[in-house]
Amino acid sequence: MMNIKAVPFLLILFIGMTFSVHSQISFDAQVSKKRLGINERLRVDFKMNENGDNFIPPSFTNFLVVSGPQQSVNRSWVNGVSSFSKTYTYFLSPKTKGKLTIDQASITIQGEVYKTSPVEIEVTEAVEKPNDPNNIDYITDENIQLVAEISNTNPYINEGISVVYKLYFRNPISITDVQELETPSYGDFWSNKINIGRVQVNPRGSYKGEQYNEVVWQKVVLYPQKSGKLTLEPLTLNLSLQVPSNRQDLFGRRILTQGQKTITAGKRELNVKPLPTQGQPDSFSGAVGEFDFDVILSKESLKASESFQAKIKINGKGNLNLFNLPKLNVPNTLEVYEPERTENIKTNLTGMQGSVEELYTIVPQYQGKYPIPAVQFSYFDPKQEAYQILKSQELLVDVYDGPVAGIASQNTNSIGAKRPVTEVDSSFRFIQLETNLKPIKTAPFWASLKFWILLGLPFVLLLFAYLFKRFILNKSEDSSSVKQRLAKQLAKKYLSSAKKALHNQVEFYEALERALHNYLKAKLKIETTELSKAKIEQLLLKKRVEQQLAKDFIEVVENCELARYAPGSAGSIQTDYERASRVMAAIDRQL
Repeated sequence: MMNIKAVPFLLILFIGMTFSVHSQISFDAQVSKKRLGINERLRVDFKMNENGDNFIPPSFTNFLVVSGPQQSVNRSWVNGVSSFSKTYTYFLSPKTKGKLTIDQASITIQGEVYKTSPVEIEVTEAVEKPNDPNNIDYITDENIQLVAEISNTNPYINEGISVVYKLYFRNPISITDVQELETPSYGDFWSNKINIGRVQVNPRGSYKGEQYNEVVWQKVVLYPQKSGKLTLEPLTLNLSLQVPSNRQDLFGRRILTQGQKTITAGKRELNVKPLPTQGQPDSFSGAVGEFDFDVILSKESLKASESFQAKIKINGKGNLNLFNLPKLNVPNTLEVYEPERTENIKTNLTGMQGSVEELYTIVPQYQGKYPIPAVQFSYFDPKQEAYQILKSQELLVDVYDGPVAGIASQNTNSIGAKRPVTEVDSSFRFIQLETNLKPIKTAPFWASLKFWILLGLPFVLLLFAYLFKRFILNKSEDSSSVKQRLAKQLAKKYLSSAKKALHNQVEFYEALERALHNYLKAKLKIETTELSKAKIEQLLLKKRVEQQLAKDFIEVVENCELARYAPGSAGSIQTDYERASRVMAAIDRQL
């Protein structure tokens, strides 16, 4: 029997889970602009992230509905997470000037009624050049932005800053391809680009308080190398777009058209401050950031003629590879070799982090106690805007069991003294004066071991070649045949999985593209890394496949790449599936 005290807890848990589910649903009203002239047109989008029914638009008082509602649905699948959006679009023309309000719209989602918030619009006098929401240039200008986000526009010399280039775009625009036309050279900076891997789309990005699709295109860390006003050159991209046109199909939906758009982040200026000269230590060598400093000895006690290492280590955050480490000063009686520099640095958006080391190898010649003087390191901290000085401890090395410096010099000076001459009789006693010679017996060559080795060597080589072909080459051929068979089976598997996913555009084209790639691996015995379009066409023509058939195969692959980012219909999906099967069968017959 259930405990009565547990019932309120379960009820609260159920209500919390229900609230969590509903809190994920959004239904918003978005406008193309909140201030426009009375002779301009306004675009209004009612957007939801779950499919709903019974959409009731506002009354649009003081507005004339030019066109609408136009309905669009977008589904995407990014990193295993699916997203859905459904939009009702209206184009309005204001009837009067002043502050006008677009009332609430409502829709029913999962049995619950959701409403948008009212949107206030300011209508002014007529403008000279009214913007037409149906114009392609106006649509792209209003819905695409390329922004350079700079972490600090007023840094010090050698203070790290980050620049993140973000591309924002929103409905009704979809981007099919991006090419980088101009890349900043960063001539007055030390720069390091951060690898962002595969470009991903964040459908919940925000730009100026409005929701956009966000793409992080490039990340770079900069360290200015001189003071004054420095200019960041612009990043320029060329975008291939799909934009709604003025034409409509039989169902009243706007027909998409292809377009090109060149967009730039624009030049940005930085005001770089020089490092202060007042209070700058003599040991300062250009380090800017936050650091720790230490001097470490591998041994503090050793025998003469043995070696030990002294390590100067700096770790922290800043321009780690842009300054010199302080030098190590030791007594002249110690032999010091040139230091070995080691860097362990990682760079992210906050700058360089890690450590820099210089390792000195030192060899003492005489016994004694040798002091290692303290080493001083200074750096500039941009957060505190002040110089910091770090100093290591004075160390002592004890060298024992070796010559003493004064006695060794006396022994060296006595090398030239006269030595007693040995007697002649005892000087050559190591020479053997009597001999005992014996004749050398020689055997015929055919009876020697060398003869039999040379005679049997060809037979051994023949046996080795036979075994090599039998057990290694054949095994490799069998392995290649097995791989080919597996690739064929995998291609059939993905082709069948593509057929099962005809209802889902993204999953269908991903499965179809994998099937095409694995089919080529089976037929042409190549790896996936070799599957560039030019390479595919070259290999097919080399295998005497008809040129038109090779081009058909390339077009199917390109359709897969394009269709994953562009909306399509069930008819086009079925056509692509049948065309892929037909092309694969035709190539199979010719091969």
